[in-house]
Amino acid sequence: MPKEPLSDSNPGLDAIVEADISVHIFSVSAALVGVCLTVMGLLRIRISSTFIDDVLTVDAFLFLVSCLLSYGAIRTRSRRKRRRWERVADALFVMALLLMTCITAFIAYEIL
Repeated sequence: MPKEPLSDSNPGLDAIVEADISVHIFSVSAALVGVCLTVMGLLRIRISSTFIDDVLTVDAFLFLVSCLLSYGAIRTRSRRKRRRWERVADALFVMALLLMTCITAFIAYEIL
């Protein structure tokens, strides 16, 4: 299925928008790796739950892989590779966000 251009008047805009998405995924996923590690550290002080730590470790790993794939998408010159890496990075990023939401609900339920 061919991708429709974002702009008929400026085909170069597509590449800029694609790179912009990769930059956003890269920066936010890198920050969220730090958030996962911080929460793991705080939980060790307050709650000694290994299940939450294990799930947070998986979540941090998903954010890290998303970060690395988006970095690769930014650095590659191949448009095909950039699109493929960006799609995978985006999917992993969304999965990690959903997992983080589940972790947050689990922590809130356990603390209450």
